[in-house]
Amino acid sequence: MPRIDNGGQPRASSRSKRADILRVATAIFGRDGYEHSKWADVAAEVGIGSTALYHYFESKLHCLYEIQADAVQADREKFERVVGEHEDFTEALVAVLNALFDLTEHEVLRNRVLVAEQALVGLHRTSPREEEARQRALGSMRDVEFAWATFLARGMEQGAIPEADPRLLTRAIIGLYNSVWHWYRPRGGLSLDEVRDFYVARCLAVAGLPMDVATPRKPKRTRRRAAA
Repeated sequence: MPRIDNGGQPRASSRSKRADILRVATAIFGRDGYEHSKWADVAAEVGIGSTALYHYFESKLHCLYEIQADAVQADREKFERVVGEHEDFTEALVAVLNALFDLTEHEVLRNRVLVAEQALVGLHRTSPREEEARQRALGSMRDVEFAWATFLARGMEQGAIPEADPRLLTRAIIGLYNSVWHWYRPRGGLSLDEVRDFYVARCLAVAGLPMDVATPRKPKRTRRRAAA
């Protein structure tokens, strides 16, 4: 199995490998799929024995929940930061939709893991550690949905977008965005910028705004490619 590129980051100390495990598990789950990934391969890549994994995570599923929770939390923090930088609703909406595609390769893989296995967050676990992680992921998803619905409702009150059910509109926009991570592959046939330009315009159309409101921009980052 090819080794996972750690982006030049140093390995964690032997006393705390949790971050390394999450990074490697994200890469393996995102590349091979959660069901087809082996927990032992994560241990081997991190450089620890398989039994040592259980010091940090009770199971592969526990690790998955932590990855999903981290992904959603990152989206929420980005949403709040970008929206807070703009007073005009339309400018804020365009900015936050564009910002959602400002991702490293690791973050792309983390989104793939989040979306591909999102249904597992709805399953109650009897293990306290698994259930705690699951609840954190589920709670973060609900928080993001609430933040989006509140934001969109404000746009409706201001007359910036047509009246609609804010929760349904939120789910339509988030669902369209999440659909990208079902098929997107880093370094494939489409750049992330091309995907961004297409999807941001369509998300704006779903919200009731003209697609040409989304002005294509060229962020300063290395080029990444994706397979269609």
